Amino acid sequence: MSTINTNNNIFDQINRDNQSSQVKKSDGTDDNQMFMKLLIAQLQNQDPTNPSDTSDFMQQISSMTMVESMTGMAKTFETMSNSLLSSQSALQASSMVGQRVFVNTDIALLNQAGGALPGTVNLETPTTSLRVSVYDQGGNLVDQVNMGSASSGERSFVWNANEEVPAGSYQVIAEAFDGDKYVQVDTWMPFTVNSVSLGQNGIGMKVNTAIGAINFSDVKQLG
Repeated sequence: MSTINTNNNIFDQINRDNQSSQVKKSDGTDDNQMFMKLLIAQLQNQDPTNPSDTSDFMQQISSMTMVESMTGMAKTFETMSNSLLSSQSALQASSMVGQRVFVNTDIALLNQAGGALPGTVNLETPTTSLRVSVYDQGGNLVDQVNMGSASSGERSFVWNANEEVPAGSYQVIAEAFDGDKYVQVDTWMPFTVNSVSLGQNGIGMKVNTAIGAINFSDVKQLG
């Protein structure tokens, strides 16, 4: 897996991937040569007064030629498809570098003391009480945002930290009341994309952030 930081690096990677993915020719060429040797040997050793019927040989030659042609076309289309997939993924990756994305995690980074930190919560069912608790790295409760009742779906919140709260990493836990207790629900927190890592043929893309590599499937939105 390689890491992408700039557009030039992205397209350099595509060229390298395409070169390394070239399909080697099949050893079927040796079979064809053996077949032709047998055909020539038969023609040389046949009885001139009773020549062999070569129609079967000619039909087999035609079939072999057709199969080779179709195999070559299939390999060409496969190479083109992989190249297009890599190009599409690379273009998507290049547009994400430097952007802010929301990631499915309970980790949050406060960039400055007393700053504001947005996030979203995903509710599968309505709740009469939704709260977001913020903890420091020692597990101590720093602040809590009470959002009241909320319908199902995506709900946004903003944690406005006090001036005494230093910049750094925090844990953000969202909980919804389900009738008799609070249960934790998914939170999506913002991070800047520093670079993007592409897998083979663009599959398995990851975004690299301050908290590490994140699967692209865990990225919700740009914003």
